[in-house]
Amino acid sequence: MTLTKRDLVLRICEDTGLVQQHVLDLVQRTFDHIIKALAKGEKVELRNFGIFEVRVRKARLGRNPAAPDVKVPIPERCAVKFKAGREMRLAVRKLAPKAAANPPPQPPKP
Repeated sequence: MTLTKRDLVLRICEDTGLVQQHVLDLVQRTFDHIIKALAKGEKVELRNFGIFEVRVRKARLGRNPAAPDVKVPIPERCAVKFKAGREMRLAVRKLAPKAAANPPPQPPKP
C-alpha cells in the first residue's frame, strides 16, 4: 500500500478530530516550506524522521542503452538526498525482507 497525502490527512483528522481542509492546508504548507528551504540550498532536519539536503551530483559520461558505444555527457546537477532518522531506521529494520518486497494485497476502495 502507498501512503498518499490524502491518506495522511485522513489519518491526522481521525487522530485529532480536526477538519480535513485545515489539516490539508497545514500538511501542504509544511511541504511548501520544506521545498522552499531545499530550493535555497538549506538542510531540513526533522528529528526522529530524517534529514533532507541538497547534494551536487558531478558531471559524468553515461551511455545510451540503445547504442551502448555512444557516450552521452550528463551535466552536473543538484539532487535531494534523504537520510532516515533513527526511529525510522529502527522501525524499517523490524520488517521481514519478504514482507517489504511483497506487500499484502489491499481490498478495493469503495
